[in-house]
Amino acid sequence: MLDDRARSLLNTLVERYIADGQPVGSRTLSKASGLELSPATIRNVMADLEDMGLIVSPHTSAGRIPTPKGYRLFVDTMLTAQPQMLSGHMPDALSAVREQLQPDQPQRVIAQAAQMLSSLSSFVGVVTAPRKTSVFRHLEFLRLGAQRVLVIMVAPDGDVQNRVIFTARDYSDSELVEATNVLNAHYANLTLEEVRERLKAEVDQLRGEIAVLMQAAVQAGTEALAETQEQVVVSGERNLLGVQELSDLGSLRKLFDIFEQKTELMRLLDTSSRAEGVRIYIGGESRVVPFEELSVVSAPYEVDGRVVGTLGVIGPTRMAYDRMIQIVDITSRLVGSALSQR
Repeated sequence: MLDDRARSLLNTLVERYIADGQPVGSRTLSKASGLELSPATIRNVMADLEDMGLIVSPHTSAGRIPTPKGYRLFVDTMLTAQPQMLSGHMPDALSAVREQLQPDQPQRVIAQAAQMLSSLSSFVGVVTAPRKTSVFRHLEFLRLGAQRVLVIMVAPDGDVQNRVIFTARDYSDSELVEATNVLNAHYANLTLEEVRERLKAEVDQLRGEIAVLMQAAVQAGTEALAETQEQVVVSGERNLLGVQELSDLGSLRKLFDIFEQKTELMRLLDTSSRAEGVRIYIGGESRVVPFEELSVVSAPYEVDGRVVGTLGVIGPTRMAYDRMIQIVDITSRLVGSALSQR
């Protein structure tokens, strides 16, 4: 546990390093902290903080900089930003967000949100497209040939998905009609996830071959739905080229590989969507953020009271976290509001 003196010095060090980007020495800390401490006392406290892994001394400087562990303690216990109280004090730049997020096309809202997150933060903005509710109003099986069946799934909004499934055996037309009737009579207007769970529970009550066919159809429908969505929109990757801490070409190459593949981003944002409010991930803590030099500030957004996606800012660990929290929190509210107006 840190005493008040150590906490104050660590807080001052992190804030100065975020603001200036230069290692912080004991003389600077003495002036900036407002504490009446001797240089020797400050050096002793700095040594203790370094032993605890909260700060580190770069080879080229006598000053100290925060470690990911130091940033985590700062973020968890020293930040004073209160996102829930910011809406009434929205800066002009964020007020413009409300004007630009028009609900006519969801994909356009998502693209605009990513661009604005990038512009406001000067880093990278990422937004997951809203997940569609995987509900079917009507489903039908059509025999295409030996061991090939076409699944036609109609959503409540009239959207039609077609998928060919390959079966372990050949089904007759009458069997396909039976499976169609059972699904439409007992499972229509449920989500595919709900249908899958009910099929698991009721498989013994259904004739075995029909149950297998229905489970294959649900899986095919889930895959078809996933393929119709651009899952992650990324904006502002080039902003990282100017970040001093990320100037190493190897690090930049790995970062751009993640943005290109988007699989790691999906894992990160999927984790964020299961949390309430703004979350901060500091680099190197886990597989969620694999680079020590990188942090992510993210929040889920809701449409009609249901979490449907996540957005956030990706940047260096040396970022103004209080400001990023405001940007992410307000943008998530505005995106949810714009999409709820459709």
